[in-house]
Order: sequence, then structure tokens, then C-alpha cells
Amino acid sequence: MDNAILTGALLVTGVVLALLAQWKGWKPSLTVALAVGIGFRVAVMILAVISTWQPVDFVNSFKPAGEAILAHKDPVLESNGGWHFLPTIPYIYGLLLWLNIPWEIAGRLVTVVADIILIPLVGKLAGGKDAKLRAFQYACNPLALLVASIHGQVEPVSLAFGVAAFVVARNARTSRPVRNAILAGLLMGLALCAKSWPIWLVPGMLLFLPDLRSRLYGLFATGVPPLFFLVTLPIGAGTSLAQLPEVIKTIGDVRPIIGEWGWTAIAVDGNWTLDADLARYGQWMIYGSLLLIGILWRRADPIDLTTALLLMFMVVTPRLGAQYLLWFMPFLVARPTRLAWAAIIGTSAWAAVGYLYLTQFDPSTWARLHSPWAMSSIVLLPILLAALPWGGRRTGGVVEERVGDHSRPAVGASAT
Repeated sequence: MDNAILTGALLVTGVVLALLAQWKGWKPSLTVALAVGIGFRVAVMILAVISTWQPVDFVNSFKPAGEAILAHKDPVLESNGGWHFLPTIPYIYGLLLWLNIPWEIAGRLVTVVADIILIPLVGKLAGGKDAKLRAFQYACNPLALLVASIHGQVEPVSLAFGVAAFVVARNARTSRPVRNAILAGLLMGLALCAKSWPIWLVPGMLLFLPDLRSRLYGLFATGVPPLFFLVTLPIGAGTSLAQLPEVIKTIGDVRPIIGEWGWTAIAVDGNWTLDADLARYGQWMIYGSLLLIGILWRRADPIDLTTALLLMFMVVTPRLGAQYLLWFMPFLVARPTRLAWAAIIGTSAWAAVGYLYLTQFDPSTWARLHSPWAMSSIVLLPILLAALPWGGRRTGGVVEERVGDHSRPAVGASAT
């Protein structure tokens, strides 16, 4: 990427501001948080737009999906296997391309706007007296800047709907439980329309709902948006009925690409590899470890449970793109553990090396440098484990948070 030093300086500035806010106890207004967040995201996006380097999937997968919609063709089948999700986001891509907005801007506009919406949502998710602080800290989050403003990956879209679903579900405890349960389910369903991974957010949302009846309403409503966008493919994308089985198969097909992160990177020397056996073992590890998390955190605050699920996923997953690391960020920022910022800074620094440093080189040099970078991710796994909300396994409440040399109660923080 061009202008990597300037981009890196913006990321470091965000980290410093977030840590200063924590240390000094700053609680900027939502207006200030939004201004800072918009400023960071637009500045980094401009640097990415004018760069001669563009992410491969951003150009070769996301853009064809939008162009397919523009041509009234199926985005899954017309993107050369690059789009494995429902057409919700390609519809937006197609609209922006129809408005003649250059792709380098249009493709990122979707994710930047979603990530800006996440700023107040993180504050709402945190609640209590630290809500403004947490919103400001997410506004400064370096990984969010990398994923939304440079990569244009759609994680912020899923997270905006998913976090909104949590906020609405929590409101169901105090008013109109059925209505809020249905609304929360619809929002979570929209999160699943952007990508499939928000399935891991569903348990936390359901636990926020007050009773079995509202949970059943919420679960049913979650399935409505994905089903709607699937059955309307013939209308919205020109998909023939005969093509629908192939579309469903392609959406469900996950190639066993490993070697980018964690234990599989060590196993294959940090080289991208198709290995069905290691990928299958990794899937078993995911299901087993998440089941264990569900048991250990069964009495925890739903945000703590969700944070634990997502962090553990990162520890055991056989395959990972740097954008996956954004999954846990809103939850960990909203309800931080004692080692939250070690995890945030560590994963952001690792991702920044991939986005800003490795992209400076030709393909052969990139391949040579990719191996040690991928294998270096192993040092982050114990940090992510330590950042789990261990102190929140029994109940979510008021715990002690250290700020400088002083201790003060922090609503919504989990001790480790």
C-alpha cells in the first residue's frame, strides 16, 4: 500500500487517544466520538483509494459481485467463486456502481458507513457511565480502520446489525419483549445476510431475551431476512430457478485454505495450503471449544459469553483472514477485560504488518515475507486466551478497573 507510513501514523494516533481516554477517564460526547471516528475513517479511506495497491479480493471478488447485480446476474455464480454469501451487499455495490461512483470509493463506502454506525452502537452496548468512553475508544480502533477503510471487507456491516440486535434484545427485558425480540431477530438475520459468521452471535442475543417465548420469536425472526434474500434471487439478481441449488451449494462451500494464522500456520510453514484434513480437525476444535465456552460461561452476561466465543474461535480456527479479528472488537471494547488492550493492540499490529508492510513488495518477496508473518501469529494466541472474560463466568456486574495508579468501579468491565 502507498502512504503506509502516514496510514500507520493515523493508526498509532488512534491507539494513543484510546489509551489516554482510558487513563485520564475522558468521556467525550457522542458528537466528538463521531467526529474523530469519521475523520480517521475518511482519512485512511482516501489514502487507500489513491493507492496503486488494492486488495485482491476487493477487486477480483467484491467488484464482480456488484457488477453482476448491475447486469442483473447472480453475484455468487458470476464472481468466479469470490462471493460466497447472500446478495444483500452486492445489491448495494450495484447501486453505487450504477451511480457511477468509482469502485475504489464505492466498495469502501459501504463498510466505512457501517463502521461509523458502530461507534454509537458500541456505546449503547456498553451502557452505564462508561458508554461515551467506549464509543470513543471504538472510534479510534486501529483494526476497524484497516478492515473498513483499506480492505473494504464487510465485517462492519455484519457487526452493525449484530450489535444493534444485542442492544434491542437487551431492551426486551424491560419493555415490549415480543416486539423487541422480533426486531432483534430481524436485525440478526440482516447480519447473517452480509456474511454467515454472525451465527456465533445468535446465542448471546437469545440469552438477552427474557423468556422462552420471546426467544422463539427472536430465533424465528432471525431466519426471515436470509430466506427473503434467497427466494427473491430470481427477481433481484436474475437467478433462474434451476440455478438456485448451485447457488446454495456455493454459499455453503468453504474451501479448506489454511496457513495464514495460528497453529495451522506453524504446521504448514506459513504457506497458504488447501488441506482438508487439518481444516476438518480445526472444525472439530472449534465446535468442541465453543461448546466448552458455552458451558463455562453459561451464567455470564451475554456480552461476556459472546466475547469468549469469538476470542476462542480465533485461538483454535484453522483458517483466518485478518478481517476476522474485527469480530470480537465491539464486544471487547464495550465490556473490556484486564488484558483487552493487549489483545486489541497485538492483533491490530499483526494485521497492520500484513496490510501496510507486506504490500510494499513484489509477489515473490511478499510470498517470502508472508511465511514468518503468518507463523508469528502464534504469539497472539495466549494473549487472546488471557483476554477472555474469565472473571465474568458467573455473573456480569461491576468490577474493578485500574486507570493509572487508581482503582475505580467500571460498569460493564470484566475482571480476568
